[in-house]
Amino acid sequence: MPKRGKKYQDKVKNINRSTVYVIEDAIKQMIASTYAGFDETVDIAVKLGVDPRHADQMVRSSVVLPHGTGKVTRVLVFAKGPKEAEAREAGADYVGADDLVEKIQGGWLDFDKTVATPDMMGTVGKIGRILGPRNLMPNAKLGTVTFDVAAVVKDIKSGKVDFRVDKAGIVHAGIGKVSFGDQKIYENALAFIERLIQLKPSTSKGVYLRTISLSSTMGPGFKVDPLDIRTRVK
Repeated sequence: MPKRGKKYQDKVKNINRSTVYVIEDAIKQMIASTYAGFDETVDIAVKLGVDPRHADQMVRSSVVLPHGTGKVTRVLVFAKGPKEAEAREAGADYVGADDLVEKIQGGWLDFDKTVATPDMMGTVGKIGRILGPRNLMPNAKLGTVTFDVAAVVKDIKSGKVDFRVDKAGIVHAGIGKVSFGDQKIYENALAFIERLIQLKPSTSKGVYLRTISLSSTMGPGFKVDPLDIRTRVK
């Protein structure tokens, strides 16, 4: 167990870590527990009733949060011709083809997300060993291999979040900033969980939403009642 600092200890000393809250109260407690000198990210962790060892129970997708993430995302697009112009007009930070591949091979990685048109994937494959381990490889399942580059770039810029269940069956994601306030965090959290529910594998049996926790970057986690959440989403 890592040793925590005095500010953290002061914030958590009166918190009962076993309490399960309705989401509004969890958000209030989470915001009240922040102490860092920067705008902390709000993190959500959802334990799902799936076994990721089975391909048909792998939960992986993306969602566009209604209020974005609060982060500036640098988007790189691999495209040529008209699609290159579309990407630039949509707000892509970097657009190109072989020139970008060579630049990345030289060690440049100053971007956060990548998008590619399908005809460019052969070229992008040359740097798969560089992009893949960093989760930067365009992926058709996440909608980032597409000819509709303008729409995807706009989605990413407006707050698209990619997520994937880990080996323990937990999905982690950043869903905003503490400065968003209660209502925006609430709406982002519900949008995220609603997307998870839509993705429930048909082979998943029993309880799907096992546990939900909200925390800030530096703060403690607060448990959210999954049964209450289930009544709030579509």
